[in-house]
Amino acid sequence: MKKKTMTSKYGKPISPNAFLSIFALSICLLSSSSVGDCLVRSADSPQKPPPLPILPIPTSRQLEWQSASMALFLHFGPNTFTDSEWGSGRADPSVFHPTRLDAAQWVGVAKQAGFSRVILTAKHHDGFCLWPSEYTDYSVRSSPWRGGRGDVVAELSSAARDAGIGLGLYLSPWDRHEPSYGRTVEYNEFYVGQMTELLTRYGEIKEVWLDGAKGEGEKDMDYYFESWFSLIRQLQPRAVIFSDAGPDTRWIGDEAGVAGSTCWSAFNRSNAKIGGTDPQYSRSGDPVGQDWVPAECDVSIRPGWFWHASEVPKSARTLLDIYYKSVGRNCLLLLNVPPNSLGLISKEDVQVLQEFNELRRSIFNENLAKSALLSASSTRGGMMNNSRFSAENVLKEGIYSYWAPEENRSDWTLYLRFQEKVKFNVLQVQEPIQLGQRVIQFHLKTLNDRGEWRQVINGTTVGYQRLLQFPMLETQELRFVIDKSRADPLISYLGLYVDTFSILTETSTNTSQTHVNGSWVIMKTARNNLSATL
Repeated sequence: MKKKTMTSKYGKPISPNAFLSIFALSICLLSSSSVGDCLVRSADSPQKPPPLPILPIPTSRQLEWQSASMALFLHFGPNTFTDSEWGSGRADPSVFHPTRLDAAQWVGVAKQAGFSRVILTAKHHDGFCLWPSEYTDYSVRSSPWRGGRGDVVAELSSAARDAGIGLGLYLSPWDRHEPSYGRTVEYNEFYVGQMTELLTRYGEIKEVWLDGAKGEGEKDMDYYFESWFSLIRQLQPRAVIFSDAGPDTRWIGDEAGVAGSTCWSAFNRSNAKIGGTDPQYSRSGDPVGQDWVPAECDVSIRPGWFWHASEVPKSARTLLDIYYKSVGRNCLLLLNVPPNSLGLISKEDVQVLQEFNELRRSIFNENLAKSALLSASSTRGGMMNNSRFSAENVLKEGIYSYWAPEENRSDWTLYLRFQEKVKFNVLQVQEPIQLGQRVIQFHLKTLNDRGEWRQVINGTTVGYQRLLQFPMLETQELRFVIDKSRADPLISYLGLYVDTFSILTETSTNTSQTHVNGSWVIMKTARNNLSATL
């Protein structure tokens, strides 16, 4: 039996390429203001250059940091052995004696759970140093561990390098042991000396973590932050610097790991002060900010930041909820997993991290949008130009290919049509942030069985990544609509996924509206292959 071919009204066969051209022209005519708009562009037309960036934009080190999505925090020191959180600085160094310390285990756990860097508290507020500093005897050198010849930072640096994991270090400005603390010049010299040791002995450092934490009634101190930042830039130019006010990445403003539902990477550092920034400003960022300072969400897997025998870790499903509210809101998740008094990450913590990784893998392994026929309201350079900015780019992973609309349009829409109905309840959107953060507001619409377009969900800000949850939806046609943007919007990725683990409730905090027909739906978990502890 002969195959049927498409024919014109003159009876001549139409090639598949010709058919696609006619189809694209039809779409273009529907979305363009004139026929000429579509016809003047041919396959031989010169390529349109990329749009201009809209400031601010990230540095290369910030782009690398943001693409990591998650980092593991390691709080470890005398507090681990004294059941404390904020050590007094008076604990005898002999308490530090982890008999089975294995930095390779820490790094292995991080890597297997999907974390691409680890950050160690090289010195916490108690002033105890996990490396043999030349500027104090309050360090591992005075402990019985490894006979006083141990170096936790060195062991972790070596293990991270072998595993291909990035290393970051936290050096607490507040030091409750050091006698010079409170004498501004003398202590700043001391601090710079210790920072220099850390940044010159242990290879490449990916992140330097600082904060303004200090207890009430403590000595007054002026920290020379700008001098510190300059030193870090000189010694480790690829490292990002974290603090309440940047310069490279900022604190989100809480220790729950939750970002604002609106979260800009743009920020005004002049409006922020280390140790004294408005939490709401930190949470949301600034749409007219002059600096690119994306947010980092820190939270501990346990109630405390240091390990305590009486505490248990959060469940994997709780971590998944935090993931949606941090990584899914244009931030990096910094999850603290403290080693125990043996010097190992506890088995129960390892189990939760493995389950958390399996949850993410199960949800995000298959992008259902890849089976859709995509089109757009317009395309930069024209739909007939095989444009590098076509709608199909949103199905290619990464931020360096993207859909861009034609200039000077007010309709910014991506259309998705499936051959058959699909079910999903998670939307993923990414922007090519190397060209700036643009999208202010967007929504998703679906065509129901009555032929009516209904809004499923709306959101504000996208940035590197936005994840939105909503009750399970079954549809054959979708519209992703950008309502407001700082400039012509650009979308680098669009994903649709099924999450059968999360439970949506009306009391969920800081979430975008997820109403379907005016009611909330609670999704039941339906996986038998994971343990009930999820």
